[in-house]
Amino acid sequence: MLKSWSYLRRYISAGGFVLCALALASCTSGGKQQTEQPGNQDEFAVLFDGVSLAGWRGDSALWRVEDGAIVGEITPDRKLERNSFIIWEGGRPADFELIAEYRLTGQGNSGFNYRSEELPDVPFALRGYQADIDAANTYTGQNYEERGRTILAFPGQQMRLPPVEGEIGDYAKGNVWTAGVETGSLGDRDSLKAHIKHEDWNELRIVAKGNRLQHYINGILMSEVVDDDEKNRKFEGLMGFQVHVGPPMKIAFRNIRLKNL
Repeated sequence: MLKSWSYLRRYISAGGFVLCALALASCTSGGKQQTEQPGNQDEFAVLFDGVSLAGWRGDSALWRVEDGAIVGEITPDRKLERNSFIIWEGGRPADFELIAEYRLTGQGNSGFNYRSEELPDVPFALRGYQADIDAANTYTGQNYEERGRTILAFPGQQMRLPPVEGEIGDYAKGNVWTAGVETGSLGDRDSLKAHIKHEDWNELRIVAKGNRLQHYINGILMSEVVDDDEKNRKFEGLMGFQVHVGPPMKIAFRNIRLKNL
């Protein structure tokens, strides 16, 4: 896998600003918001070379490379019938830490799926855990299980998912997994939302270790799930970025890095 020197230059030059911003956020934000910095950057593999979609597979009508980023776009003249993913072909990570920068413009939403399975009868469709991203930042950072148990943790929630019997439809009501038990709070939604930049570059970070799944935006822990649902949970699987059914939108991802834990 390629190491991106252009990324390293940008990271080093921006490092002082990022550290100062995170320090300020930790001093001024209330509640129980948690911040955590990624580990040694040399331990991460770069998943995107910045110039091509080598190692990625998706609908070429929706995905392209533009200005050093993987870009997915829905235009006014193209109506999307179902959510579509660009899937990383490099493996099925189990325990990992992933970091990527994203920028969403328009009114739609997107996300990053992991520990997922590809549907055999629907092109470029994934079922599994998702770090949600939306233009209004109402749900950004939550844990949503695509084509599965639906919302597992809203932004600001620490949730435990106990074992269940029966079918998913018995517990997935109103797009929420009703069997979940809230075990703690990471802060209210408005205070968390204040850390997300509108139509600008943000950092998404996911830490998946065992049955604990953590979603960070710009260093702030947005949601945490402890999945004890042995029947429905997953410990490894595919990864991919999403374009979502809805209004015209454009999502860009760059500096995509992965470390196995």
